[in-house]
Amino acid sequence: MSFYRRKLPHWQPEGAPIFLTWRLYGSLPRSFEIGRSETCPTTEGRRFSMLDRQLDAAKWGPTFLKYPEVADAVTKTLFIGEREWKLYELFAWVVMSNHVHVLLTPHQPLRRITRAIKSASAREANRILGRSGRFWQEESFDRWVRDGKEFARIVQYIEWNPVRAGLVERVEQWPCTSAAKAWQIGDLPHGLPHSATNVHESPSSYGTLPSPPNLP
Repeated sequence: MSFYRRKLPHWQPEGAPIFLTWRLYGSLPRSFEIGRSETCPTTEGRRFSMLDRQLDAAKWGPTFLKYPEVADAVTKTLFIGEREWKLYELFAWVVMSNHVHVLLTPHQPLRRITRAIKSASAREANRILGRSGRFWQEESFDRWVRDGKEFARIVQYIEWNPVRAGLVERVEQWPCTSAAKAWQIGDLPHGLPHSATNVHESPSSYGTLPSPPNLP
């Protein structure tokens, strides 16, 4: 198992799927930075859920990913990372207006994966937008998936994000997500048998992602 820490701890057990989230630079005020707010919840899972709700509200900072061409560029970079660069196996993703959720199994260290995807997508997005400068917040949130039950729960969490945010009524209506109809005909990266599972049905409750255990 590899580990490194910046503002956040980053664990990467060999062969384990990883839930990754990153956001646009400046998309949250400093008071909402993890560990900075006095009212911030005490567990990593609850802190993440609080920040994710703030991002869904999109009341602060840029929302460049709401432009279809920019969101498509980010999605295409995710596929390039899997199919051309062989960095990971991609299972589920969603591109929101100011952040991205991804579920993948890494084939390389997470630092290399996030650096490659964020750098390439930022260059293309800035080109589309006719701007320069920082695009993504430097650090990302990640959590390794403990078992199949948690894996299915995280797929739900990712693909239901646009519904929770009140942007669409059904998961397949959001264009830049692994649940979109465009990805259901032979091109779904992970080959998840959607017709045989209930991962796209409305969860009985969303709750928060479980907090990681205290690891040595």
